[in-house]
Amino acid sequence: MSTSRQMSGVFAVLLACSIAAPVNAQAPARQRSAPRAASAAKSSPDLEPRAIELLKATSARLAAARSLSFTAVEVFEQPSRHGHPLAYATRSEVTLRRPDGLRVIVAGDGPASEFYYDGKAMMAFAPAENLLAVADAPPTIDAALEAAYKSAGIYFPFTDMVVADPYHDMAGGLVLAYYIGQSRVVGGTTTEMVAYVERDVFIQLWIGAEDKLPRMIRAVYLNDPERLRHELVFSNWQLEIEAPAESFTTAGAAGATRIPFAHPHPETASARRPATNGAAPAFHQRRRSGT
Repeated sequence: MSTSRQMSGVFAVLLACSIAAPVNAQAPARQRSAPRAASAAKSSPDLEPRAIELLKATSARLAAARSLSFTAVEVFEQPSRHGHPLAYATRSEVTLRRPDGLRVIVAGDGPASEFYYDGKAMMAFAPAENLLAVADAPPTIDAALEAAYKSAGIYFPFTDMVVADPYHDMAGGLVLAYYIGQSRVVGGTTTEMVAYVERDVFIQLWIGAEDKLPRMIRAVYLNDPERLRHELVFSNWQLEIEAPAESFTTAGAAGATRIPFAHPHPETASARRPATNGAAPAFHQRRRSGT
């Protein structure tokens, strides 16, 4: 078995997480100016102030947390051989410590995978196959997510929620945002519903009315002719947790077979996602990290 095929065992679930995300993307470090984005948000009649206020509030709550953990369950659609959309799911247990610690343990409709970043290196581990890919990494989570996407096609659907400044990253691409109302069903609490279009992705976001934490996201890529749907549900939020250095590495991979930290099938990656005019990868579609 070639190393590229071995690598597919490591990243199969991670690739599935963003099956509709564009490939020609600029991951976490988007080159946008905050003043310009803020000016656009104030001047456009298509960006309702209440919606923008809520997006900024959830961004500020997440950005202020020096450490956090949560569970993210994604349900995404793929066409079957008969043409009907089939739903698949992944579950990610996420632990983060700013600015240089990230752990993602993924289970789902495919092989399990684990991702670790400690400010110096990033590791992708497939426990069932006992395969490990390791690469040097930049010193921040945002930069590491971008590097993981560019070098190995690794993308997490919740990336927009763990970067240093979520609103700054989405603001430059916002073309529509409006407030919908409240829900008392999602997340077991009262939430505020906001809809927005970031570049060519339509998103509906449920935000906790009291704690301003995201509870659910639904997204459709507007230029996807099949309009496949993507849903991400957040739970088990914990902020300002203890996150020691050993949380961001694993001794379980000590005897694993080493393989290159590279995209498993670079020649087919672009065929797996709808084009988005060269915009970034994302559940919301922004600069993102990802696969």
